[in-house]
Amino acid sequence: MLMPIATPFLFVYGTLLLSDNDFGRYLKNNCTFFSHGRFKGKLFDIGEYPGAIIDQSGNHYVHGSIYKLHNADKVLKILDEYEGVGENEIQPNLYTRGILQVDTTDGSYPCWVYLYNWPLDAKVFIEGGDYLKYKR
Repeated sequence: MLMPIATPFLFVYGTLLLSDNDFGRYLKNNCTFFSHGRFKGKLFDIGEYPGAIIDQSGNHYVHGSIYKLHNADKVLKILDEYEGVGENEIQPNLYTRGILQVDTTDGSYPCWVYLYNWPLDAKVFIEGGDYLKYKR
């Protein structure tokens, strides 16, 4: 469930994990890897990128990485543009950014996460919820 608090952590599960992505490199240069993590949800192939949704009802998880933000406001502003979040972006936004608990082997942490916000009609469900494995 999305939570209304601030946090220094960001959970990423898609193209931001790719080494050949400019924004992924930006993330790695302006954040510190914290842990691998997952949350209860489903991951879909949207085309050139994935989209995740929260789904507490099943046994599906979205897997990714947690980063500690060095300058949260600056980094999130840049990533919001990349993810299509904001008043100046297409409405409704392609993604929403909120905070939810992400599980790790050492506990659960509140993390910013970008969740897909458009209809999922005819989108391919990514079995296993791991975008990097799916891309291989």
